[in-house]
Amino acid sequence: MEHREEDVRLGANKYSERQAIGIAAQSEDKDYKEPPPAPLFEPGELMSWSFYRAGIAEFVATFLFLYITVLTVMGVSKSDSKCSTVGIQGIAWAFGGMIFALVYCTAGISGGHINPAVTFGLFLARKLSLTRAVFYMVMQCLGAICGAALVKAFGKTLYQTKGGGANVVNVGYTKGDGLGAEIIGTFVLVYTVFSATDAKRSARDSHVPILAPLPIGFAVFLVHLATIPVTGTGINPARSLGAAVIYNNEQAWKDHWIFWVGPFIGAALAALYHQVVIRAIPFKSK
Repeated sequence: MEHREEDVRLGANKYSERQAIGIAAQSEDKDYKEPPPAPLFEPGELMSWSFYRAGIAEFVATFLFLYITVLTVMGVSKSDSKCSTVGIQGIAWAFGGMIFALVYCTAGISGGHINPAVTFGLFLARKLSLTRAVFYMVMQCLGAICGAALVKAFGKTLYQTKGGGANVVNVGYTKGDGLGAEIIGTFVLVYTVFSATDAKRSARDSHVPILAPLPIGFAVFLVHLATIPVTGTGINPARSLGAAVIYNNEQAWKDHWIFWVGPFIGAALAALYHQVVIRAIPFKSK
């Protein structure tokens, strides 16, 4: 009993009281060293097969993402009664579920971005080089276009008459509403990505990297539930571009800028918040 009381006393006094709750424990991660920022340009990547393999993984993942999600949207749009389909909740599950599955499949190869906004946010945080970021974005956009094209191949008339899954600002909402929804929605997603893939948390808690795809997919699901009525939910420029290119209607292009500007602003804010406020890491190394 005496030893137990001594253990309690030592545990209570292990950290100085002048340190804020949570700060002391975090400062004791002696086994963790902050990785150096990725170089801005890394020409050597262009000679590596792993670089191109990662790009192919991003292409295939975004292709499958658009195929499943836009096909789900078309199924809901086709029915006269939404009760006979999966409805808006089903669409949200399709987007969130596919992100969960695809991040799980590709995380070890490319990082499982599947979204130019995610890639942009990680680039700003110096998690990958500009070379790789640009390559990823190109492959994601190409994959999205091919995925939407396959959906259209299943039923061209249905695809053209039901909107092709293209993102637009819906009736009753302004462009400002749409832009705000895209900024906040993407912030939620990219902030979740940063938190779920934080290397320091992974070093401290071994379960974090295993569970990473789950909160990312769930964030996508929740954002879709909230913003499908506003913009159809973009939060992914590749997804919006793929549907717009294949649908190719004036309505889809009219407000298309919102689905690039909004996600990129949201991703930048999430990167800034996580790196500077949460982690207190400067963007530029000395």
